[in-house]
Amino acid sequence: MSAITPAPEHRATAFGADVLHVEDLRVEYVTSAGIATAVDGVSFTVRAGERLGLVGESGSGKSTIATALMRLLRPPARVAGGRIVVDGVELQGLSDEAMRRMRLATIALVAQGAINSLNPSARVEDQILDGLVDHGRAGRREQRRRVAEVLRQVGLRPEVARLFPHQLSGGMRQRVCIAIAISLRPKVLVADEPTSALDVVVQHQVMETFRAVQDDLGAAMILIGHDIGLMAQFATRVGIMYAGLLAEIGETRKIFGNPLHPYTRLLIASITTMERKTELKGIPGLPPSLIDRPTGCPFRDRCPFAMERCAVEEPLPRPVDDRLVACHLY
Repeated sequence: MSAITPAPEHRATAFGADVLHVEDLRVEYVTSAGIATAVDGVSFTVRAGERLGLVGESGSGKSTIATALMRLLRPPARVAGGRIVVDGVELQGLSDEAMRRMRLATIALVAQGAINSLNPSARVEDQILDGLVDHGRAGRREQRRRVAEVLRQVGLRPEVARLFPHQLSGGMRQRVCIAIAISLRPKVLVADEPTSALDVVVQHQVMETFRAVQDDLGAAMILIGHDIGLMAQFATRVGIMYAGLLAEIGETRKIFGNPLHPYTRLLIASITTMERKTELKGIPGLPPSLIDRPTGCPFRDRCPFAMERCAVEEPLPRPVDDRLVACHLY
């Protein structure tokens, strides 16, 4: 049993209809050394009001998925296969202009590092107005009223609108990024490492802000990060990423209460808690090369339960205990 306990509210939650559907997504990076497969056939669905956390080691494909969802991949990256459907619209078939109109209005991104996401030479108000004006939403007076409204939604005073990013704390800058993302009330929010540069107290405050604005919008949300403890407290469902694959995906309480995939078990066991006083143990070895991918299961060289079958046959996700697990043990 895991020593990390999910938040109690995860135990009885009703969600709306499917808003985001990802099917067999493959993303490659074309390099001089060969093709690196960063996302290798990932599939998942997120419903309105649900929070899906994607967690795993660096290079597991989490942020690449976020970029693909926004259709912001640039060469040498390319989508090599699969479908992304947002609110009934398949993104891969859209023109560049149609996709531009979808961003912010239907699907919005809160990117890593607020200090790099905000324009240092523009006031907060102008940066929020950018999206409203670009999408032709309401008149000037209504747009300014909306700026004050979204700032209040993220816990900031309306006066913050007249400030520049350098005049704000790290937590305030992150809230401004959230305000920009929710300004057109999107149906899907994608948060890529939104608390990575913040201290623990501010992390919690920012995540509570996310929770409040998501509840207000009724939006589906994807949270991408390394902090598995934070996922336990915030996500309603968790996907464990490894080498571009989903090793395990299911309800948060089930994943943390009884992790099934060996990688999930080791990942959770590597986290310190107040209850566990034993010596921490890291996961031995390193993730495989994404260019020269091994045959069989990509985790087999690090797995304490590896068997002969793991060397020749890649495990496919299969239903186990109301979740999907890609492991030959099941």
